[in-house]
Amino acid sequence: MDDIVVALNKAPSCDRAMKVFEACEFGASGDVQLGAVVEKKCEGDFLSRLKDPQRRAYQREMRVCDRKYRNESGTMYVSFTAFCRAIVAQRYSHRAQKLAGSSPRR
Repeated sequence: MDDIVVALNKAPSCDRAMKVFEACEFGASGDVQLGAVVEKKCEGDFLSRLKDPQRRAYQREMRVCDRKYRNESGTMYVSFTAFCRAIVAQRYSHRAQKLAGSSPRR
């Protein structure tokens, strides 16, 4: 697990971190830690530049992920939530890069 976290942190971009996450997923609660690293990596591309309405929209989308599987039991649903959150962060990263005029680094 520690080696995967190191690889995620060293990933040069949000998309690369997501690829590592997808390749190394556990399909269980361990994915929460990995997904959080991906979120943080992707948020570095956009979070500080979001205006309040955009920030609220982002937080709302993250809460949707948190609620999506809340009534399900089993650790795989915890993994699904982690992936949902990472995908939202990746999508916002892509939008920020598009607005900045650069294509996402893969």
